[in-house]
Order: sequence, then structure tokens, then C-alpha cells
Amino acid sequence: MGGFFGTISTVDCVNDLFYGTDYNSHLGTRRAGMATFDPERGFSRSIHSLERDYFRSKFEDELDQFHGNQGIGVISDTDPQPIIVNSHLGRYAVVTVAKINNQREIADQLLAQKMHFSEMSANKINQTELVALLINMGSTFLEGIQKVYDQVDGSCSMLILTEDGIIAARDKYGRTPIAIGKKDGAYAATSETSSFPNLDYDPVHDLGPGEIVKLRAEGYEVLKQPEQEEQICSFLWVYYGFPTSAYNGINVEAMREHNGFLMGKDDDTEVDIVCGVPDSGVGMAVGYAEGHGVPYRRGVLKYTPTWPRSFTPGNQSRRDLVAKMKLIPNRAILTGQRVVFCDDSIVRGTQLRDNVRMFFGYGAKEVHARISCPPLVYGCPFINFTSSKSDLELITRRIIQQFEGAPDRHLDLYATAGTPEYERMVKEIARQLGITTLKFNTISNLVESIGMPKCRICTHCFDGSGCRKK
Repeated sequence: MGGFFGTISTVDCVNDLFYGTDYNSHLGTRRAGMATFDPERGFSRSIHSLERDYFRSKFEDELDQFHGNQGIGVISDTDPQPIIVNSHLGRYAVVTVAKINNQREIADQLLAQKMHFSEMSANKINQTELVALLINMGSTFLEGIQKVYDQVDGSCSMLILTEDGIIAARDKYGRTPIAIGKKDGAYAATSETSSFPNLDYDPVHDLGPGEIVKLRAEGYEVLKQPEQEEQICSFLWVYYGFPTSAYNGINVEAMREHNGFLMGKDDDTEVDIVCGVPDSGVGMAVGYAEGHGVPYRRGVLKYTPTWPRSFTPGNQSRRDLVAKMKLIPNRAILTGQRVVFCDDSIVRGTQLRDNVRMFFGYGAKEVHARISCPPLVYGCPFINFTSSKSDLELITRRIIQQFEGAPDRHLDLYATAGTPEYERMVKEIARQLGITTLKFNTISNLVESIGMPKCRICTHCFDGSGCRKK
């Protein structure tokens, strides 16, 4: 997915920019970049790959080259950014959190108008540069951002560093979040409110869908009011979000605990202990244990000093190896126990199969899996929350193909809890992964736990709803 952080201050902003951007590191694993602006030195920029190292280790030695009271940074799962642009709007830098499905079509239109692309990555269009070219077609930044909203199929949120402040623009349907924070003499905008506490910012505003604001050190100005229609991604709370973060004012960990509580309260399976698969399954497990009336125990722990998150690296064998190596089971907790373990989701099923084998191998008598969201039946066309190149990488689609002879037949029936097709699919997933019992949470529990009306939450990957793409 990706995340960004921008800040503007009455004093030097480089340290806040560095650490604020770093607090978005759980959102991406491919690229990172920072840009600052100083009236005397102009724009400074640096971009690094994160595929073999961490953000801080890549940028810490370069901090002295950055100067100024305002800057933007990004952790990206797409192309190198920020992009620095010299245009009729002035010189500016831009970062995006985006998934642009129709970038080839937009690029062809721009090329036909005699525009050109210079920021090519692996011979592909840099989608942040594509966004910049659309912005440049406007007579103002506001008009240019509106052109992005009108033409992008998918989603796009952005920060624009100008010589006169930072513009923050949330995706037209609010699929990805932006929060504004304040402290004495400074304002910041970020994808993750977990960036704020240790830098002494207090959250003061969540941008609405399509809302555009301009930040200065003394305050922020709303350039465009939010749209009425919203489709914020429910998977932000399920998987992506850091536990201390909040989206639209709704805390990630509180949502996960409530979600687990609802599932545990309704489950009549007899078990001895509940464990959570680190990190995003832990909050659900705490809530499930409370709702089910059994103790929460740490039967498996994540070895955090050296192993990064493993969800998005492109090499499947490396992803599988890292996923196995970073989790260490505790035989003393697991031996002889009927264990429920909670996890955020099942995508391919590879990691879950390994976890089940690990629990049994370390003495568990029974292993029951409880998943905090419904089965992922539909690929995401909006924020690209997995690195899947095909819907057939989803275990649900492979099983549907096995049952139906085609991976896209009767999807609505397989996505609806309680139907014979749904029950058959869940039973087959459990069989293939070696689980004693498997249950997925319901959409109604998920929506209740988030606490927003379902019409404002995107649940497309679970039920195929929210099919609008622009």
C-alpha cells in the first residue's frame, strides 16, 4: 500500500520528517524518499530501495543534506518518489499513496498531448509522475488535483510540497486516510496517526473523502470540502494499521479487540487457550479470549530484532522463509492444549499452513483457527493490499476453481456466510491447511467493530460490493 508524512514548522523540520516518515514503515517495503524545501537552498531530495534494508539505516547518514522548515516523506510499495516538478504552478514535490489501474490509458492521452515521462522505473511508468502531469494540466493546484480525482481508476491520496506550504489531498472516496496533527509552531499530515505521539503532535483533523487542505506552520486551510460518499478500506483495521493508529478517529487496536470479542462470544468451541499470530492477530485474540471466557496466552512470539514484515516481497519462497523464521513457538504454553489461534486473514494460505504445523509440532492437541475478517473472495482493485498478480493466488479462488471448474463462478454464493457453497469452501480450506476447525468472522461483526455505517466502508474483497472505481 504505502504511507506518507509531511510537516511544516517555524523551525527546522528535518528530524520530525525523518521519524514521522519512519513510523509509516509497516505500510511498504519497496521504496522510500524524502524531500525538503528551504527558501535559500531550494528543494532537496533522496530516494532509496527498502528491499534489503530499513528506512532509518538508509537515510540517517544523509540527514545533514536536508534543510528547511517543511518537507514530505513516503514509504512506497510502488515506484520511486518523491517526484520534483518544475511547472507553470511553480516548483513542487509530490508523493502519493495510490493504485492507478488505468495508468497506461492516461499516459497515452498525455503523450498524445505532447507531454513526456522522465521518471521511468524498470521501464514502467512512475505513477507519481503521472499524477504530477495531471496536476500540471490545471490552472491551479486545486484544479489539477481535481483532474486526478476525475481520471484515476483506483485510488490516489497525495501530499504536495510547494514553496508556500504543504497541500494534503485525500482520495476521492477516502479509501486511504490522511490525518492532521498539531503542536506548538508546527502542523503535520500523515497516513498513520502512530507518527504523532512521540513527536508531540496531537491529532486535530481527519480529512474526509476528496478533501483538500493546505498546511502552514500556523494552521491549515480547507481548499475543498469533503465529498459525501466514502469508501474507506476495512482492511486498514484488519491488517495494515499499527495498533496505536486511528482512521476517522477509530483506533485500530480497540476495533480488533471488539471484533475478536464478538466472535469469541458467539463461538461454542471448547478450547483451553487463545493465542494471536503476531502482530495483527494479537488484538483480536485478546478480545476473543475475553468473549469466549478462556485465557489468552502467548504461545507464539515474533522475533522482532532482525525479521521484517513479510507480506509483500515479490519472491514467494523468500516471503515463506521469512514468515517461518520470524515466529518462534513456545512449547511450554502449547503442549497438550486445545488452542484457538487468531489471525487477521487468509490470502494464499501458505503462512497459515506453516503455523498450524508449528502448533501441532510443538505439542498442541487441537488447533482451531479464527480469522478476524470474512474470506477474501475478490481481488482488490482499489488499494492493492496484497502483492497478488492474479486472483488465483487467493486460496478461495483456487478452491472455487476446484469445485466449479472456473475461478469466478458463483462468487456471490461462496462469499455469503451460511450458504452451502460458503460452508463447503471453508471446510475445504480447513482440510487443506490441516486445521481442526476454521471459522471466519462475519461482515456484520466487522462493520459493528469499526463503528461506521457499512455504506461508508469498502468491503469489496469480502462481498464484491463497492465496485465503483473512480
